Amino acid sequence: MNENLSTTRLIQLLLILLLLVWCFLIIQPFILLLVWAIILGVALYPLYQRLASRFEAKRRIWATILFTLIAALLLFIPIYYLVDSIVASSSWIVEELQQETLEIPGPDPSVAEWPLIGERLYEEWKGISDNTQQYILDHKEVILKEGGALLSGLGSFFGSLILFLFSFLIAVVFMHNADKGQATASLFFKKVVGKESEDILTISRDTIRSVVKGILLVALIQTILALVGMKVAGIPAAGLFAFLVLVFAIVQIPVFLALLPPVVIGFSILDTTPAVIFAIYMFAVSLADNILKPVFLGKGLQTPLIIILVGSIGGLLLHGIIGLFVGAVVLAVAHRLYSFWVHSTSE
Repeated sequence: MNENLSTTRLIQLLLILLLLVWCFLIIQPFILLLVWAIILGVALYPLYQRLASRFEAKRRIWATILFTLIAALLLFIPIYYLVDSIVASSSWIVEELQQETLEIPGPDPSVAEWPLIGERLYEEWKGISDNTQQYILDHKEVILKEGGALLSGLGSFFGSLILFLFSFLIAVVFMHNADKGQATASLFFKKVVGKESEDILTISRDTIRSVVKGILLVALIQTILALVGMKVAGIPAAGLFAFLVLVFAIVQIPVFLALLPPVVIGFSILDTTPAVIFAIYMFAVSLADNILKPVFLGKGLQTPLIIILVGSIGGLLLHGIIGLFVGAVVLAVAHRLYSFWVHSTSE
């Protein structure tokens, strides 16, 4: 009797395991899309709830439609401006290379007076600008290799934006049905972890919102500010430099490293006073996160920067450009749940 019962249980477990694996294989192509939709839904829900509270329950669909339109304008206009600049910069460089007319502006003599690196930088830069075509021919393999990697990254970035668009639409659906979703999630976590399920849900929600506001939103603001400044100053390939600013800001590498080349170029193509003003503006943009993060986070981000760094880079390697966003959020949530579990009094 016991042997029959054990055999039956084993078969049941195998069938359940088979069903779970089968379900996973079916939804695997959409996992990243759903994860990103959940992240967006959790991050944007306070704004959606504030708008929806002004409508009656029967007219909540109109609140959803209005929120979708407003959020789309606020999110996609800056993104469209960024993408348009990246495409324009890339097309200009490719066209100049094909026609062999690419010219690099020469350095201002004042560059040689910069401390430590000024003299060497001036000589190298002047040598390249005096004979740009020969420099390109001498370094053709390196340029093709690095250029191909950059174009591949840009292609992945554009693909990620399409994925972001669909994720946003799914996130709107999630927010419209947030009450049912929260109830289902609460029941699921109760089954898995018991009485501490509400605490885990709260930690996960707060961590997602902190990372999205403190890392992703701040990175986007810095990128747009840098792009506007470079466009006004007339810096060549401003879109590509803005793309580097976005990546550096998300990965938590000092943004000024990505802004240093535009500043150097500014001193070679602008008069001294505009170049100095541009440099000061870029320096202010690079420090903007020190002001914006406390504004958006209040008490501050409770996730160590090393977790954000590892999550962003690991996500990038695993999922492409969108992994910069998703990886940071997922690893931050996992870290907070681990900390909660370690310091929990329950066994």
